Amino acid sequence: MTDHFWDPVKLSIEIAVVSGFIVLVLGLFLGHFMAKIRFKGKTVLETIFLLPLVLPPTVVGFLLLVVFGKQSPVGQFIEWVFKQPVVFTWWAAVIAAVIVAFPLMYQSAKTGFDGVDGEVEDAARVDGANRFQVFLFVAVPLAWKSIVSGGILSFARALGEFGATLMFAGNIPGKTQTTPTAIYVAIDSGNMHMAWLWVLCMIGISFFMLVCVQLANTSK
Repeated sequence: MTDHFWDPVKLSIEIAVVSGFIVLVLGLFLGHFMAKIRFKGKTVLETIFLLPLVLPPTVVGFLLLVVFGKQSPVGQFIEWVFKQPVVFTWWAAVIAAVIVAFPLMYQSAKTGFDGVDGEVEDAARVDGANRFQVFLFVAVPLAWKSIVSGGILSFARALGEFGATLMFAGNIPGKTQTTPTAIYVAIDSGNMHMAWLWVLCMIGISFFMLVCVQLANTSK
């Protein structure tokens, strides 16, 4: 019973950690780029970035199946390179988590970079810093509260992802069965004891994540 309980939890955390790192990197660079650059079509691109926030998870899962399925060029290329399809694998769960969690990280990072005084960055450039150094040593430290909040919220979102993961990665015990899908199966089979244990576990983790966000926002 111990393994049966902890396997989905550990898998959820592993997926959330990997996808959270990917989302953090993408959110930092794209958030900074979009905060500092003005170009035609920016609003449309930002809307695409934020779209997973409002789309039903089943729609996201369907689109992932279309993009990465065996009949798509992307899916065929992945299968040719790795000798197996990405659908219904551990990496499929990671991709689904990245897609649904990215908007939270992007929006938080962009908000933080929007608040960075451009004169401070200009002063760093005058002192000889290149673009990457300005980003890493000036912009990121000044926007750290928003970055930390976005990172924690996106991690929590990836941890709780259900719909897109179920459609794209499936529900394979020990391989792609995350805690949310395990809860769904437990309820469907009438195993309310296990469902309650997983629910309480997820509530505890999510509560801790939100406390961390509050502490980051209130710290000096």
